Amino acid sequence: MRLAYTILYVPDVAASLHFFERAFGLRRRFLHESGTYGELDTGSTTLAFADHALGHANFPGGHVAAHSSPQPLGFEIALATDDVPVAHAVALTAGATELAAPQRKPWGQTVSYLRCPDGMSVELYTPMG
Repeated sequence: MRLAYTILYVPDVAASLHFFERAFGLRRRFLHESGTYGELDTGSTTLAFADHALGHANFPGGHVAAHSSPQPLGFEIALATDDVPVAHAVALTAGATELAAPQRKPWGQTVSYLRCPDGMSVELYTPMG
């Protein structure tokens, strides 16, 4: 088995795709004509977004909507970059809110944490080695 893609349920798929393009420079793979599903090319995996209505159809018991949660959900999207402070600043300009400013960790990595307008949490980090 291998991780193929991650789907995030959001209130506005097109807006989430647009934000991730502006904030993180990811390339849109496609947006379905219905507007309820779209994907970004992230390399060997795919980051996908689906409308909350699809989530409700998939999970009859419901799901937690990240955008309406006062706190970040218990997971994050992690994106590698060689310059965390610059990437962090670009994301803030694009509309993210800061959860934690860029910080160098004792093991040498620089990391920061952001919350996207759709409520998703993103970690920016420098690769190890």
